[in-house]
Parts: sequence; structure tokens; C-alpha cells
Amino acid sequence: MSGLIGGSAVAGGFGVGGVSDGFLSDASIAGSSAGSAAGVPFAGMLQTMIQQTSVLDQKASQAVTGLLNGSGVEIHDAMIATQKADMAFELALQVRNKAIGAYQQMMGMQF
Repeated sequence: MSGLIGGSAVAGGFGVGGVSDGFLSDASIAGSSAGSAAGVPFAGMLQTMIQQTSVLDQKASQAVTGLLNGSGVEIHDAMIATQKADMAFELALQVRNKAIGAYQQMMGMQF
């Protein structure tokens, strides 16, 4: 597995299972400090999640382009990159759907 992370078949900094590509690294910080008032605000976590989703999408595009160009990207690296990007997008979509559902539920309340 170490050959996948540091090899020359890395497209644009793409690494499998590396520390830098942890999707919700800030969410683990927010989860550990959820009880304190100094936690990460939801808007900040959401913005970070969207940025990381965009980065994963760009890495997947680079990996697929590298695979098609024959520039040394292995097929399994491209598949892992596309699956990471897909999972990140699906998570962001579900968070959006839950937030919209909560907003609609609050708007339906009568005070």
C-alpha cells in the first residue's frame, strides 16, 4: 500500500488514504468540541466540506485525465479517486437535503 501513496503514479498530489485527503478532518475537530461554545460553526464546517468536495473532484478529474493520457496513473488510483469524489458529493448532497428539510420544517411551524 505504501507504493500507492508515494509513487510516481501520483496525479496532482493524489494519494490513497493519505492524511491530506481526509474528507471531514475539520468535522472530527468539531465533533470532539461539540459540547463547548468554541466549536466550529456549522456554516464553517459546511464551507470546508464543499471546498474539500471540490478538491476531491479536481483530483479525480486529474487522475482520469492522467489515465487516459497514459501519464503513469494506474487504473485503480483513478477508480479510487472517482469513488472518493462520488462519496464526498453524495455526503454533501445529503447534508444539503437535511438542511433544506429542517428549514422547511421550521418554516411550517406556527408560533
